[in-house]
Amino acid sequence: MIEVRDLTKDYGPRKAIQQLNFTVNKGEVVGFLGPNGAGKSTTMKIITGFMAPSSGTAKVAGFDVFESPLEVKKRIGYLPETPPVYMDMYVRDYLVYVAELKQVPRENIQKQVENALEKTNLGSVQNRLIQNLSKGYRQRVGIAQALVSNPEVLILDEPTVGLDPKQVAEIRELIKQLRGHHTVILSTHILSEVQATCERVIIINQGQIVAQDRIENLANQERGQSRLTIRLRKEVEDFKKVLNGIEGVVAVSAGNSHRDWEVGFRGDDAVVDAISARVVNEGLGLLELSPRKVDLEDVFLKLTYGAEQTEVQS
Repeated sequence: MIEVRDLTKDYGPRKAIQQLNFTVNKGEVVGFLGPNGAGKSTTMKIITGFMAPSSGTAKVAGFDVFESPLEVKKRIGYLPETPPVYMDMYVRDYLVYVAELKQVPRENIQKQVENALEKTNLGSVQNRLIQNLSKGYRQRVGIAQALVSNPEVLILDEPTVGLDPKQVAEIRELIKQLRGHHTVILSTHILSEVQATCERVIIINQGQIVAQDRIENLANQERGQSRLTIRLRKEVEDFKKVLNGIEGVVAVSAGNSHRDWEVGFRGDDAVVDAISARVVNEGLGLLELSPRKVDLEDVFLKLTYGAEQTEVQS
C-alpha cells in the first residue's frame, strides 16, 4: 500500500532524513516511532505530498507521490500535528466543506460525513462551533476530516499531543477501531502509544531507520537478558569494579546517584545470588535489588539514545 525507497530530504547541509526504506501493507497499523527531531514529520509530509524529497521515491497504492499527486491525495487522509480546523465553523459544516474539497461525489457527502461523525463519536457536538470544543474534541474533528473521504490510507502525526489521559485513551481506542478498515501510519515519540495501538513499528533516529519489525519481535530483540535495579546505602564510584569477575554480568550503568545502579545480566537466579552476595560481602549496604526483563522500552532507548552502559569484562 505504501512503499518508500531511498527517501532523503536535505535542509542545506543538514539531512533531515536519509535513505529511508520501508513498506506498509494494506490494513496494517504501523507506528513510526522516534524522538523529537528524528525526521518523523518530514517523512509524513513527503508521503502526503506536502513536501518534495531531495531524492528517492514514495508510492501510495502504486502511484508515485509526485508523478501522480491527485491519485495519491484521493487515497490519503492526513492529520498533521496541529489539526487543520477552522475555529469559526460548526463541526458538521466543516466536515461537509472538507468532503467537498476532497471531491467526494455530491450524492455521497452526507453519508460520508455521518460515517466520520460516528467513527469519531462527534454526533453530540456536530452542531457546535469548533472553537467552543475541548482540545480532545478538536483532535477528534481533525481525525474526522482525515476520515471523511473514506481514504485507504490514514497518516496521523502525533495525534494525542497535549491531551489529558482520558482523551488519550479515547483517541487510542479510536485508532484501534480503524484497524483493518484503513492502512494507518501513526507517527509519534510516545512509546506507550505504539504499544497500545500498533502491530508493527518502524524506529527512526537522526533521520535514519534503526529498526523495523513486529512489536513482539523487537521486544524480544535482546531475549534472555534481564536487568537488576540496585540501591546501596554507601556511594560507589565504580560499581563495575565491584562486580568484576561475576559470570553473566554484561553491563553496568549509574542511576541518579552513585548509590543507584542498573546491572544487565544473562542467566538465572544464580547470577542474582552472586551479585547480591558480592554487594553484601563488600559491606555496601544492599537496600534494594529488583529484577526485570528487558522490554521494548529498553530496545527503543538503546536504539535512539544509545546504550549508556559500561561493558563489563567477565
